[in-house]
Amino acid sequence: MPRGARLDAPGTLHHVIVRGIEKGAIFQDDRDRTEFVRRLRELAKSTGTTFYAFAMMTNHVHLLLKSGTTGLSTFMRRLLSGYAQYYNRRHMRVGHLFQNRYKSIICEEEAYFSQLVAYLHLNPLRAGIVSSLDELASYLWCGHSVLLGRGLGHVLQIVK
Repeated sequence: MPRGARLDAPGTLHHVIVRGIEKGAIFQDDRDRTEFVRRLRELAKSTGTTFYAFAMMTNHVHLLLKSGTTGLSTFMRRLLSGYAQYYNRRHMRVGHLFQNRYKSIICEEEAYFSQLVAYLHLNPLRAGIVSSLDELASYLWCGHSVLLGRGLGHVLQIVK
């Protein structure tokens, strides 16, 4: 049975989860992470997509975004296809980088928004990538550090 179409109207708030194939890494180092963030920033600007929260782990990414004029599917296709091509060239590999298609959960802004931002931003702490809230405040690859003025604000420049 074919998979169903996504609900994808511009201006919809989505919690998006992208995972590496077979739970594999999608980032080998900070150069990969920086390239992923650069692509996010450029696509957000060109499509009018707004980011509210993000957490980049070794083998998956969480994004909280409001889709722009092109909708979520076009945005994610451009982001993930472009990044996978970059990653494969850089690491001399072939094949799929991401497991299945990305997961997208439509969110009710009022009821779920604050809890979801906290959930996403605490992900590196829960996963053991950082061991304390102080470390999380300096972890560059999560929106928590951006909100505290210590993170990728200069790189990501969250579009609102």
